Amino acid sequence: MKRSVVLPALAVLLAVTAAAPSAATPAPAPGAAPTAAEPHRPRPDASLLDTVARRGELRVCTTGDYRPYTYRDPKTGAYRGVDIDMAKDLATSLDAKPRYVASTWASLVGDLAAGRCDIAMGGVSITLPRAREVAFTEPTREDGKTPIVRCADKEKYGTLEQIDRPGTRVVVNPGGTNEEFARARLKQAKITVHPDNTTIFDEIIAGRADVMMTDAGETRYQAKIHPELCALHPDEPFTFSEKAYAVPRGDADFTAYVDQWVHLATHDGTYRKYEDAWMK
Repeated sequence: MKRSVVLPALAVLLAVTAAAPSAATPAPAPGAAPTAAEPHRPRPDASLLDTVARRGELRVCTTGDYRPYTYRDPKTGAYRGVDIDMAKDLATSLDAKPRYVASTWASLVGDLAAGRCDIAMGGVSITLPRAREVAFTEPTREDGKTPIVRCADKEKYGTLEQIDRPGTRVVVNPGGTNEEFARARLKQAKITVHPDNTTIFDEIIAGRADVMMTDAGETRYQAKIHPELCALHPDEPFTFSEKAYAVPRGDADFTAYVDQWVHLATHDGTYRKYEDAWMK
């Protein structure tokens, strides 16, 4: 009876030992190159730094309505602007080409956080609410909210106190920091939301609105292309802000790379070259 129990147990032990991996052939170390019998599969946690190059495409969320930073030609669908040129430069550095993903100011952060694009570009201001949803790169420039008005009215709307009066018609574009600023600071002026940021300055020229408060860089550009309009004290705006590019939270490798690229571009003349092409 004892022999009939021992022999089957011994057979089981020998079978298990034969199936176990040999100590002389250890399992591949984490991150090691795949063997011939082990096909390569991208890691589920791969950084965009690797994914963009492998894909050959950098997906860029942009609004296309904020010159001089981003502008989509309604006739051709082509994008132009300071940050469009920067997007091409970034994509080239990653051995990729840019693909522009249409977005709005109200949905820009959500589009990026949901993975619809790899980066958001186009005059994006750093704000703390946005920084809770996405990460920001090193800034490209300083900016701040300041008024743009008809030149004939430039003495009337230089301060917030002058603007925030009954009868003043303030126009804003929806969903961004311009609307947020106006609603936070104005209690008596009438605020009108104009849905198209590419034609919003025509509302002031035509006399349907008196003031728009937007970033100083935009007021300078719009005053350049519309002689009827004047940017008021763009060197001393009402607020301080910085523009940067937004990237997904949690991708340290990609954020570090884009940060380094921005640092070099803002110090070697690359960003200034693109900006000067629009501002001068």
